[in-house]
Amino acid sequence: MSFLTGLVALAGLCAYPAVKYLDVLNDVGEPMSFSRALPDGAADPAHASAADPAVRMPTGPQAAFRTAATLDDGTKIGVTTLHGRKSGFTGKVWIWAPKEYYEERYRNSAFPVLIALPGSYGYPSNYWAATGHKLQRTVTDLVALGRSRPFVVVMPVLNAGKRYYDGSDIPGQPRMGTWMSDDVPDLVKANFRTFTSRDGWAFMGSSSGGFVALKQVLKHPDRFKAVIASGPDTRPDSPLWRGHRAEMRANDPERLAQRLATTPGSPDVYVQFQIGTREGGRANLERFVQRYAKGPVHARLHVIEDGGHNARSYLRGMRDVSLEALSKVLRGPTPAP
Repeated sequence: MSFLTGLVALAGLCAYPAVKYLDVLNDVGEPMSFSRALPDGAADPAHASAADPAVRMPTGPQAAFRTAATLDDGTKIGVTTLHGRKSGFTGKVWIWAPKEYYEERYRNSAFPVLIALPGSYGYPSNYWAATGHKLQRTVTDLVALGRSRPFVVVMPVLNAGKRYYDGSDIPGQPRMGTWMSDDVPDLVKANFRTFTSRDGWAFMGSSSGGFVALKQVLKHPDRFKAVIASGPDTRPDSPLWRGHRAEMRANDPERLAQRLATTPGSPDVYVQFQIGTREGGRANLERFVQRYAKGPVHARLHVIEDGGHNARSYLRGMRDVSLEALSKVLRGPTPAP
């Protein structure tokens, strides 16, 4: 079950080696900005309009980011506290932009967004923001090899405390579904150059975060196009649904996939499952692919040899297959002529 097995993924944190930082550890906690340094007299992209209608320039207001970590290529992971205007929930969000984001040739280009969700409770932190996992390094390496888009990686908290909300608006509970589908993307749009269409928006997640990532893409295919779901359940299982059967069914990924697959004109969505050979759940994901991968629902399963239910294994699967598969269906930045 996602609530229980997600705890295993959290335990994987202690297995990761330390990564090398720049000699700027004293900048942790210092104010930072993702705005590219500009020549004197140049226009601030945050207040510029895009010539390309597919590009959304930062809408503002700019969030107050502080440095959470500096990677060995000089890029930074920033963190801010987001007061969700639509959900009413307040939580932390970590964001990393690749080095390409700051390059002059991409000054007017949008970048694809990858919202990365952890397993277990995912509160008060998101373990994908811990540089020992090397998610950001994996993106950087695969970009250099031409196998990945240079994603802006967004890492919000998953739950409102030590309870599991299925990434949904469960009646009487914090509106974690709206937090994920509206407030977090709105933060990104306010501060980064993004695509106006869903072609530049995707999720990834492991265990409980994989369930939420899968559900968000299937429930909002007009906003998000693709997902990497690693070791997830495919049915909601939060005990907080008790007494709210109709609402729970409306947040069931299997029912959402069935509706997409049978509704004419539904947008195409791309589901990349991952599962390790040393964990359970493979038969359920194979059943999901066999039953729902039809019409606009494109689903496939990558089996990670000798992989367990942990972030290390899932990141290996992303490096080998899944991040490249995701990148093939999303737009990337376009350099200026």
